[in-house]
Amino acid sequence: MLQLPVYMDNNATTPCDPRVVEAMLPYFTRYFGNAASRTHAYGWQAEEAVKWAREQVAGLLGAEPGEIIFTSGATEADNLAIKGVFGMYKSKGNHLITVATEHKAVLDTCAHIEKEGGEVTYLPVNAEGFVDLTALEAAIKPSTILIAVMYANNETGIVQPIKEIGTIAKKHGVLFFSDTVQAAGKIPVDVNRDGIDIASVTAHKIYGPKGVGALYVRRKNPRVKLTPQLDGGGHEKGIRSGTLNVPGIVGFGKAAALALEDLATERPRLEKMRNKLEKALLQLGGVQINGAGANRLPHVTNLSFMHAESERLMMGLNKNVALSSGSACTSAFLAPSYVLKAMGLTDEAALASLRFSLGRFTTEEEVDYVIEQVARGVRDMRGVVSI
Repeated sequence: MLQLPVYMDNNATTPCDPRVVEAMLPYFTRYFGNAASRTHAYGWQAEEAVKWAREQVAGLLGAEPGEIIFTSGATEADNLAIKGVFGMYKSKGNHLITVATEHKAVLDTCAHIEKEGGEVTYLPVNAEGFVDLTALEAAIKPSTILIAVMYANNETGIVQPIKEIGTIAKKHGVLFFSDTVQAAGKIPVDVNRDGIDIASVTAHKIYGPKGVGALYVRRKNPRVKLTPQLDGGGHEKGIRSGTLNVPGIVGFGKAAALALEDLATERPRLEKMRNKLEKALLQLGGVQINGAGANRLPHVTNLSFMHAESERLMMGLNKNVALSSGSACTSAFLAPSYVLKAMGLTDEAALASLRFSLGRFTTEEEVDYVIEQVARGVRDMRGVVSI
């Protein structure tokens, strides 16, 4: 039985998997100890649960458990990565390189670094959303201490050439940070294969709870050091102080394990449904896939419907279909997506774009329904009579 509204905004957040909730529940009541309490069984139980979750999250990224630092989410992890590197290595240099299509958590943090005396180079992207590797390497100078490029874009699903970027960073002795929030658990991510030194990830994008994330920090070749941004208690190896959210961390670990376990089957299933959605909606005419020729995440598509402004279209659909016109962090502001603008789209095309992001619980029936509803909405806005 089809339940409305149909949810197709999984890049914004995902529902908590019932198996994740089940894993978390005992740590709210029975095993409620503080993981930093080392003098009794309640603390030991919590510490053991965090240890196991650390192993599970590390497995999702191909990292070692000791390289995982738990945070309150990806925004904090992004801040800790960029500000932490700048604080620790500013005696070596003050120059950072990033990309114009990064998430606001990275762009706004870079803007903060500029106010602190840092220098940031914002690289453009081409029409498919890719950063130019030649331009990236040319931007490196003796004062460069960090390259920050997200693994996959949250609005378009475009996957950057991460391994090649990692190779360039290594060649020049520059640290490489990647926001892997949208990619981890959806496509294979391996920090060692890809040459990533620091990576952020969050639970609520992979069917875990909100309010818990992690930062991967390489321990060798090279050993990365970060200046803490929170003081007090010296938790998480002194990098991130604060009482650990044990139930959330347990849920994060379970979500990471499930995502890794289901990766081989979920990826083709989602890609098949995404392609079906695209094929059907392209038949309306005047529709373009933003980043069509690029390597993209299997569950995401960003479409522009010419002569059908996306906010009005969503208003007509919101009782039946949950969609977004871009990043959830900026969707309250009616303005053309800066990501799409950076890819060369006109204001009109950018304002006519919708992001569809399918997920673990998306069904074929729901895809068919969304196709029908969106097609009807576009035709109505264009004044086209359906036959």
